[in-house]
Amino acid sequence: MKIAIGSDHGGFEMKETLKGFLEARGVQTRDLGCFSKNSVDYPDIAAAVAGQVSDGQVDQGILVCTTGIGMSIVANKFPRVRAALCVTPRMAKMARAHNNANVLALGGELISIEDAKAIVSEWLKGKFDQSGRHQRRVNKIQQYACNTVDPLNVYDTDPDLYAVLRNENRRQSENLELIASENYVSRAVREATGSLLTNKYAEGYPAKRWYDGCQYVDDAERLAIERAKQLFGAEHANVQPHCGSSANLAVYLTVLQPGDTFLAMEPAHGGHLTHGLKANISGRLFVARHYGVSRDNEQINYDEVAELAKQHRPKLIVAGASAYSRIIDFKRFRKIADSTGALLMVDMAHIAGLVAAGCHPSPVPYAEFVTTTTHKTLRGPRGGMILCRRRFAHDIDHQIFPGLQGGPFMHVIAAKAVCLHQALQPDFKSYQERIIRNAQALAEALKAGGLRLVSGGTDNHLILVDLSTLDITGKEAATTLDQAGITVNKNMIPFDTKSPQTTSGIRIGTPAVTSRGMKEPEMKQIAGWILQVLRQCKDNTALADVRKLVLAFTDRFPLP
Repeated sequence: MKIAIGSDHGGFEMKETLKGFLEARGVQTRDLGCFSKNSVDYPDIAAAVAGQVSDGQVDQGILVCTTGIGMSIVANKFPRVRAALCVTPRMAKMARAHNNANVLALGGELISIEDAKAIVSEWLKGKFDQSGRHQRRVNKIQQYACNTVDPLNVYDTDPDLYAVLRNENRRQSENLELIASENYVSRAVREATGSLLTNKYAEGYPAKRWYDGCQYVDDAERLAIERAKQLFGAEHANVQPHCGSSANLAVYLTVLQPGDTFLAMEPAHGGHLTHGLKANISGRLFVARHYGVSRDNEQINYDEVAELAKQHRPKLIVAGASAYSRIIDFKRFRKIADSTGALLMVDMAHIAGLVAAGCHPSPVPYAEFVTTTTHKTLRGPRGGMILCRRRFAHDIDHQIFPGLQGGPFMHVIAAKAVCLHQALQPDFKSYQERIIRNAQALAEALKAGGLRLVSGGTDNHLILVDLSTLDITGKEAATTLDQAGITVNKNMIPFDTKSPQTTSGIRIGTPAVTSRGMKEPEMKQIAGWILQVLRQCKDNTALADVRKLVLAFTDRFPLP
């Protein structure tokens, strides 16, 4: 066993005695100070010992100051440290057995040297009782430590922004987030995103940077690349795009010249703005032709896609959508592309997590290019990624840098590596399956309540609701639901007669509420509140009542 030991000047003599006491019992000790009776600041010593316990450099720690109070307060600021101030052998025994304490704090003025030896003896004999209740309680200690992290430095330097962060934290905690493109990232992803890798400029690619000092960020990017290739079975991955729009544009610039034609899903029918919307650069640089959904079933008409491809002879066909709730037949798209000599790109930004878990067919075997965001169902940081065939690797990389971007966001790339690692774990599949079950349960409950769903339901994580039979627009519905603590977004529906700013529909998704642990029974409750708000949208008392119910409800499901 290795124990780090430290004291301030008030505990110096006791520390020196305990060092010999420990060594006589075969315990390796690491003395981290102080080394005389000269006055020192106890937080520095406590931090040194607790830091080594937190990092796993030693097994345990012992701290001594005049009372032991200050040392224990400091030590418990460190992750994975459970410091206990003990003044009797019984306290030491219980701290080890029930709390799995790993740092012992002693008060040099409160106990004698002999008392200290007795306490340390009991501490060394102690073992954690791993029975269910004790482990559960220690797990909760760790969970509370994660949930109560506060932006302390922002508080000290910028109170105004601190207020913004706290307000947003409260909003996310108290609201039901049902925007299909949003999710809650894991604690590990947040830590990587906020890491000191944000300090490093790294233009270029691993081992081919314009800046020195990139050996460790190179390791981070290589991890992200290899994990992306493993997760999706891709020949090449570029993890540098700042967003999905950048990823899409890089593919366009790789295979198209200004004025060339590509075929993609009509944005008003569920396609993304980067799929050729006139106001977007994709619609300004290139000639976009669009396919849509059939009026009868509101699903992609593959015969129409084939006919449009034959008519317009696009160089590139784009599959994928931002508001389409059904399985996409990538094999059929491949056949259409081959019949006209087009390349195939799939934008799987919304369904990437489902694809990774095998809950939606993968486009990778069929498409030359696959683009995605790394948030949404994939539950990573906000960013983009490109997967492609090996023969396009150089051109794709060149279009991202130096073509479209300068220095990549290395802290975000590290967070992408974390999220990809998490997506490779067995429980990620069950998580994605729950997302779909929740979406389908929510859809069925909304239908049972009288709402019309575009295409009649969902195969994935999102639902498109047609409000045209109600006396409310999509914009009004989203605003009113938000007042009740339920966050959705207005969205056009196929063949919408209202403007994009008003819309006849709303889009609803289940990734975020699934990340909070909600399941099918909770989806039925949520559906009930949505129906109540839409039917009583002008009744402020009813909205306030729903808001109270939502607050009590979300309190049961803490943020991840």
